[in-house]
Amino acid sequence: MEFGSKLAAAGVTVVSGAARGIDTRAHRGALRTGRTVAVLGCGVDVVYPPENRRLLDQIIESGGAVISEYGPSTQPLPAFFPARNRIISGLSEGVIVVEAAQRSGSLITAEMALSEGREVYAVPGSIYSPQSGGCHNLIRAGARLVESAKEILEEMQIVPPPARPARQRLTSEEARIYQVLSLDHPLTMDEILDSLPDTLTANIPLLLLQMQLKGIITENEMHAYRRVERN
Repeated sequence: MEFGSKLAAAGVTVVSGAARGIDTRAHRGALRTGRTVAVLGCGVDVVYPPENRRLLDQIIESGGAVISEYGPSTQPLPAFFPARNRIISGLSEGVIVVEAAQRSGSLITAEMALSEGREVYAVPGSIYSPQSGGCHNLIRAGARLVESAKEILEEMQIVPPPARPARQRLTSEEARIYQVLSLDHPLTMDEILDSLPDTLTANIPLLLLQMQLKGIITENEMHAYRRVERN
């Protein structure tokens, strides 16, 4: 999530596959600070995995894109995912592999990126973790070892835009939501709705997304929200 957030904050559009795990965290991180694109292994009207329905909606609402080479209503099949990885690499100037087992779809993306002349970066992990073996093999094969988004930005000669002031002006509706949230105890959307007047409830999803993009609230993997302390 940290890579996605910091790269997007620098103006990079983060491209990933909207799958469970690293893909989902990359998209969520990017949504905090910028824009992201999801490439699906099914039709764009089919949500897979199903728990990412709200994530895909947020990607579109934030100015990103959800794309697929497959027609509407096409269901996800195992063979579609390696095939869609060539689109991910083709859209990207560089590919970052954060976790990969010895046999992983991420390695297919990396191989395609290398064949297309893209840069490949790999994040090292524990030698005892089965999810790091693929990354270590990439590094042995010549992929650039990276430990931070800053290294990638320097390598690609991308200069982040000036930081915005930490304190942002809230609308009256956002202020009401902010008052309901706390720093320490995240609330689900239903819990937030229960604490607000009916006049606000219809706009809650959009308001929460706007507040995330402003950096004043965060959403965890359980889809619960909390404040970010404001300076």
